[in-house]
Amino acid sequence: MIDPSIRDMGFDEYLAAVRRFTDEELIPGEPEMVRLGHVPEHLVDRIAEIGLFGLTLPREHGGLGWTVEQQVRLTFEFTRASAVYRSRFSTTIGLVSQAIAAYGTATQREKYLDAMANGNCVASFALTELEAGTDATAVRTTARATVDGYVLNGSKRFITNAAWADVLLVFARTAPAGRALSAFLVDRTAPGVTTRLPEQMNGHAEGPVAEIELENVHVDRDALLGGTEGNGLKHAMRGINHARTHVAATAVGQASRILHEASDYAAGRHQFGHPIAEFGAVQAMLGRSYAELEAGRALVLDCAREFDRGVPPKERISAAKLYCTEMASEVADRAVQVLGGEGIVGHNPVPRMWRDVRALRIYEGVSQLHERNLARALPALLTTTGLPG
Repeated sequence: MIDPSIRDMGFDEYLAAVRRFTDEELIPGEPEMVRLGHVPEHLVDRIAEIGLFGLTLPREHGGLGWTVEQQVRLTFEFTRASAVYRSRFSTTIGLVSQAIAAYGTATQREKYLDAMANGNCVASFALTELEAGTDATAVRTTARATVDGYVLNGSKRFITNAAWADVLLVFARTAPAGRALSAFLVDRTAPGVTTRLPEQMNGHAEGPVAEIELENVHVDRDALLGGTEGNGLKHAMRGINHARTHVAATAVGQASRILHEASDYAAGRHQFGHPIAEFGAVQAMLGRSYAELEAGRALVLDCAREFDRGVPPKERISAAKLYCTEMASEVADRAVQVLGGEGIVGHNPVPRMWRDVRALRIYEGVSQLHERNLARALPALLTTTGLPG
């Protein structure tokens, strides 16, 4: 539940509160999170109290009503802590709530959005399958219409928050010809729904994704998002553009923290009688990392401002997601190099974050997908942006 005092804050005051929360609770809480293997519930409760589950939703639906630019600036702050914290609420604030807010029926908005904003309903976005990853059109899960609803059968994989979600937004084929996708709001505890955690995570270890099995899962007709069949990909893309913007911002926040850790280490580590921060090779890595970080920050903010003007700039969002996630991996790799042996052995947070940011190049579309899509759109983009063509 959001602390009532939060709702009275102006944005600058709230930004400062989130910055303090990150510095005083999230970052210091990382060792406990690593030891437990998951985000401690007391920190999940605090994340809800400070309003991070409600960042993206309007006030009339229980949220805080911040603009996309404001959301991005907040993301820069709280993702200086482990990206695992964000993963606990990322699918709620982006992929699922945005689809419900934009396309859900009045009943669906009333049922879910206020609960999501207050952290009382964790949502999970169930699209990816064995054959349907980058190619979302390859979904094989089916939803067979019955007299009073639908019966869902299929499986999903790599689904963030699936193990502890309250509701799953499941994408399945509904048309007789098997072509059209529809989206369904499914109770995770419904008969026939099972989730399974992986044996090993090579990044985001404390926020594991899960597999979902759907075996003859019956849902009522009012579980169909928006009340109409065949709009599943449209529903998915509304959330995906928002999520990609937040992933890009997350990469900036992570790179900021990683660079800070590497810079502090270089200032305190001595070799040959001098701090290694005085060595030209180290300076080159740190200086380039800062320049690339600031370029990513500016690009994401520019996308967010366009988003706020009314129409999500999908190609620029794609460019931001591509650039920022690749940039964060480069910054993290250089930081491990600066740390030397301590980047491989020990408890420094940089190698853990190095593994975590690597996953961002896969989440919300692999880098190669964005490269392909941008190349295909390039002739039109060069014309509309006034660049030489």
